[in-house]
Amino acid sequence: MGRRKQVYKITYPNKKIYVGMDLTGSVLYFGSPTAAEQIASDHELDRDDLTFTIRKEILWESESATDTEVRAMETELIRDAGANNPEIGYNKTPRYRP
Repeated sequence: MGRRKQVYKITYPNKKIYVGMDLTGSVLYFGSPTAAEQIASDHELDRDDLTFTIRKEILWESESATDTEVRAMETELIRDAGANNPEIGYNKTPRYRP
C-alpha cells in the first residue's frame, strides 16, 4: 500500500482556517503555515484559557497522485475554502484577490 498524500484543513479556535498538504500521510502532521506568527498572535489574547483546540479535517487524499498533483489540489482547495482571504484563513498563497 502506498502513502496517502493528503490535503487537509485546520480550523483554529477563532474559526479561521489553514489549508495544507501532507505528502507522507501522517495523521499527526498539522502543517507549518507561513502565517505562524499571525496565528500565535491571534491566540495570545486570553492567556488564562489553558485550552487550545484545533480541528484537522482531511479534504482530499490519494495513494497515486504525484507531488505536483497534490500541490495543485492544495491550491484549488485553498481557493475553494477562501483560506487565502485574511478574514477567513491563514494561507498567504495563492495571493488573495477580492
